[in-house]
Amino acid sequence: MADFIRKIKGRGRLVTQILFAAFTNSYVRGFAKGRIFTGKTKYVCVPGLNCYSCPGALGACPLGALQNTFAARGYKFAFYATGFLLIIGAVLGRVVCGFLCPFGLIQDLIYKIPFVRKFKKLPADRVLKWLKYVLLVLFVILLPLFAVDATGQGKPWFCEYICPSGTLTAGIPLVLANKALRSAIGFLYAWKIAVLSVIILLSVVIYRPFCRYICPLGAIYGLFNPIALYRFTIDPDKCIKCGECEKVCKMNVSVFKKPNSAECIRCGDCRRACPTGAIKVQKPFK
Repeated sequence: MADFIRKIKGRGRLVTQILFAAFTNSYVRGFAKGRIFTGKTKYVCVPGLNCYSCPGALGACPLGALQNTFAARGYKFAFYATGFLLIIGAVLGRVVCGFLCPFGLIQDLIYKIPFVRKFKKLPADRVLKWLKYVLLVLFVILLPLFAVDATGQGKPWFCEYICPSGTLTAGIPLVLANKALRSAIGFLYAWKIAVLSVIILLSVVIYRPFCRYICPLGAIYGLFNPIALYRFTIDPDKCIKCGECEKVCKMNVSVFKKPNSAECIRCGDCRRACPTGAIKVQKPFK
């Protein structure tokens, strides 16, 4: 009975991911006609990495909004986008990555594809985990602010040159549905397809490589994990340091040692695996 309950709880996260991704990308006409939704909800950010240019997207990606505001002439600080990220981070931390990010869902599904061998991490994992912070500072903040054209306008560098989510959910659908765009694609599109292909291939053998090593949005939310209202605590009276939480963690976190690691996406696998129930969710304001 206990195993059955664990399975139901585990699938609850997948159901939440699917429902949230479907709801925030529910403009079906956009996919059919190759057009981007332009309604009023596009001024509102959604928590996860959800490309603004996706034909079905009803809202804006906070990472894209942050870059675009930095890049716009006359703006020195992205008040709305920054405030949104601060509030979501302070409340949820990387719960967003585990439950509310469409590209996280895509990686989860790809990882389920059977393969000869799965790997816990890439070589040089300790170094590579810092890459997402480098990309955050360089491609999300500095380049949009200071790499500007003659009119003083910048551009969203991470979205344009790296983001595989935008390529998969926006670039490919729009090109397939729009003949004019197909005739205009060139090296940049090929480069983005190459980046996406590498991420997809890695996702078959490594759990969430994009989230681990590349995603600046995950980097932002991860900084809030130790202080977010939703965070984990370890009951020292119950923890027997058996290591079961670490064994089941696909993000390779030593949960009983560092329950609020910046790498933790709050999937809940560790809590379900703990034989003594030592991993608890911290009650807000306690």
